[in-house]
Amino acid sequence: MSASALFNLEAVFEVEDYLFAYRDDLTDERSDAEVASLVKLLELDSPMKILDLACGFGRHTNRLAALGHSVTGVDYMPGFLRLAREKATELGVQVDYRQGDMRQINFPEVFDRVLLLFTSFGYFKDDENELVIKNMVSALKPGGYLMLDIQNRDVVLKDLPPADVIEKNGDLLVNRFSFDVLTGRFHNRRIVIRDGIRKDKPFSIRLYNATEVSDLLHGAGLVEYKLLGEDDQPLSAYSRRIVVIAKKPIRV
Repeated sequence: MSASALFNLEAVFEVEDYLFAYRDDLTDERSDAEVASLVKLLELDSPMKILDLACGFGRHTNRLAALGHSVTGVDYMPGFLRLAREKATELGVQVDYRQGDMRQINFPEVFDRVLLLFTSFGYFKDDENELVIKNMVSALKPGGYLMLDIQNRDVVLKDLPPADVIEKNGDLLVNRFSFDVLTGRFHNRRIVIRDGIRKDKPFSIRLYNATEVSDLLHGAGLVEYKLLGEDDQPLSAYSRRIVVIAKKPIRV
């Protein structure tokens, strides 16, 4: 069990069950398009030092390294890091992969860009989520940019179904959804049934709207930022995602 008592991170992000849930969506074409967007939005025109938090199996990390950037990937799950390193070797790229907790990273002003993508923010308590943002800012050089990619609470809740089911070759993934209006946390009482074995994997994530995101950024000392929706479009009342691009102030 992780330091967070909210749910069991190791169980929820166990590699094979996670890939069972998401592998079909995370195609090479999608990853290529997302990295192309990163290059444009973060102005990655020349080699830079990049930190990819919650890097998973390295689908962005390795591609950024292949473009000539010096990339460090941090993830809590050793299984994901193993896959990321294997893919890096296959591609012939060098990436500094590290096992770690984003609440405890210590990279004082090392990086030009810091990334936290694919709804990897919000799994902890509110004060710990705030600490993650502050750690990201601390890791940036003055004038560097961070990017945060999360769901937009206001839109997600408009059409939240009670449940959904994914079936693949007789195996099942059952998601049962609810939302706590007092805590702002989205709950998923997930069940995975693979090879006849049932595993319960409940988890929750703090969802934020644009106003709360702005408050988080200001609390971390970030005053120069922009909020986008999906597909690099301006944020609107209908955007399902909030993409943050924020600049660390340059000391005078």
